[in-house]
Amino acid sequence: MAHLVAIEPARHQQLYVLPEQVDVHAAGQNLIPVVPAELTHVATQLPLVLAKNGQTGQFVLAALTGFAPNENLLMQQGRWQGLYLPLQVQRQPFFVGKATPDADDYVVCIDLESPATGQNQPLPAGAEPLFLADGSETDFYRQAKQRLVQLLQGEQQRDALIEVLLQCQLLQPMSLDITFADQSTTRLNGLYSIDADKLAALAPEQVVQLHQQGHLAAIYAILGSAAQIYGLIARKNQQLAG
Repeated sequence: MAHLVAIEPARHQQLYVLPEQVDVHAAGQNLIPVVPAELTHVATQLPLVLAKNGQTGQFVLAALTGFAPNENLLMQQGRWQGLYLPLQVQRQPFFVGKATPDADDYVVCIDLESPATGQNQPLPAGAEPLFLADGSETDFYRQAKQRLVQLLQGEQQRDALIEVLLQCQLLQPMSLDITFADQSTTRLNGLYSIDADKLAALAPEQVVQLHQQGHLAAIYAILGSAAQIYGLIARKNQQLAG
């Protein structure tokens, strides 16, 4: 269970993060939320899909990492095996919160229960403190906050992209039957992808508008990532063989 607290220099002078433990937060996630700015990186290793949030019914954009709940095929022996780690995992154990529900300003929070968080002294090997002895922020902490800013901006861009996809009726449900090497089968349901035929049928002015809005590159990244399903199947077959 996460234990989030707002970071305060006076209270958290000895707080540190173990970067090599950050990727363990990807374990048990078969869908990792992503934002448009990172789609070209993610699309080189994982399929990009859209799914509905079970609580809100809103669409989210995500990288598919497994074929069953809690299955992440890119996590092997507790380590992320992909070339690119999504921002949603990179930013761990930091979160954005508000001091009070009605506050306009954001505060940076940290999960004290994260395996990447510690306060023991002296610092263990590889640990990155958040503050220097004089109370000023370290470069590591400033970079962590910048990733949170990227995520906040990216979530706004993601919402705008999804709104456009819905307006242009470019989403289609995915229904994919897969047979693995041991002859076990699975069916992918509840996920959505880009309808390539409807995209091709858009009027030229609609395509130009998508480009001007900055959405076209993201759309093609999602489309092109579909081939990465075969790499994911290969990882599953290796797991079954092992």
